[in-house]
Formats: sequence, structure tokens, C-alpha cells
Amino acid sequence: MFDEFRRVFGTRRDVLPSRGAPWRDEMLVTVPGYSLFMDEFAGASFRGGLYRVHDDRSGPAAAQRISEMFPATDIRPFAFDWLGRQFGFEVTLAEDARFKSVLLVEPGTGEVLTIPATFDEFHDSTLHRYEDAALASGFFSEWVDASRPTLPISHDDCVGYRVPLFLGGADTVPNLELTDMSVYWGVAGQLWLATRALQPGDGLGGVSIESGDS
Repeated sequence: MFDEFRRVFGTRRDVLPSRGAPWRDEMLVTVPGYSLFMDEFAGASFRGGLYRVHDDRSGPAAAQRISEMFPATDIRPFAFDWLGRQFGFEVTLAEDARFKSVLLVEPGTGEVLTIPATFDEFHDSTLHRYEDAALASGFFSEWVDASRPTLPISHDDCVGYRVPLFLGGADTVPNLELTDMSVYWGVAGQLWLATRALQPGDGLGGVSIESGDS
């Protein structure tokens, strides 16, 4: 199990300061391969911060951020990417469906997307077969080429949108900035919850939400 992940990602594991201990979320310990993966990779970062695995410090903090931005869910994350997007499972689903699909939680778009893969399939197939779709690796390369950042990205940071896409921000490199993860999620969450209550034409600061027919 996870041989392909070790081959594709493990050989490009980033050197980082010592992190926390493996995080075993009580709702995820029954996921096949979860404990084994966390024992080996908790707190690890790969390829400059493209893909990162939670530890017992970052995991609970991420779960709290998700619950604040998406209060109707109970998504338990196991990893995150350079854009601060979280990968996890919705644990309130029926038991036979709970761990059949990985969820991708996007603070910049306000979306929760479904990836049809189990935990082991996600790491041993999806991440290298559909790397750009899952991790926006091409976009990451564009940002690195343009910004020349110091890599790897810290576990406490991510590359966020200056203006979230759900507020009309452009999905382009000039709209990206390296930022503190907790600040980015906090601001994005507040804006997302506020804009959901707006009607077409209502304003939020300097941003106006327009209807698609205007």
C-alpha cells in the first residue's frame, strides 16, 4: 500500500523543521490505510509544499477552520495543498458511503468538491494520474516561476487569492499571494458566509455581487 505515492512523491519529500506527532482523528482511524500513512508521513511536505500532510497540530486547526466556513458539515481533513485547500472526508454520511470519496474543500471558491477515490486510491492513483486536477500543479509552477519564493512553503502558510474567486477575483498568478493559513481561511470564511446572505446588487465593502442576467 502507498508504493506509488512513495515512488512519485516520497522521493521528493521536503526537508522541514521537526513537526508535531502523527494525527489520528478519531473518526478516520477506521479508514483503511489511514493510520499506516499517518505513521509514515504525518507533518510531511512534498515538492516544495505542493502537497502536505496534517499532523496533530495542523489537523485539528484545519478541521476547526472548515467547520467555521462550512458550518453544515463535519469534514475531517488529512492533508492540504499549496493553495490551502483541504482534503478529507465528511463523517456524517451513511457508513457505507462515508469513506468512498475524498472531499476537496476550497476556501478561495467557497466550494466542496468530490473526488471519487478512497484514501488509498487517492494516494496511490489519483495524485499522480490526475495531479494537475487534484493539486493545480501547473498553476503552482506558474506561481513559482513568477514569484521565485523560498520553498518549501511553511506548514503555517499557503498561497491564497488576494480577491477570492467567489467575489469575482481572477484565477491568475497576479491574484495570488503567500499568506498565513489561519488568516487566509479566517478572512475567506467570513466573506463567504457574508456573501451567501446577499442578494444580487447588494454590496460588500467595495465589492458588488451582480446577478448573471445583468
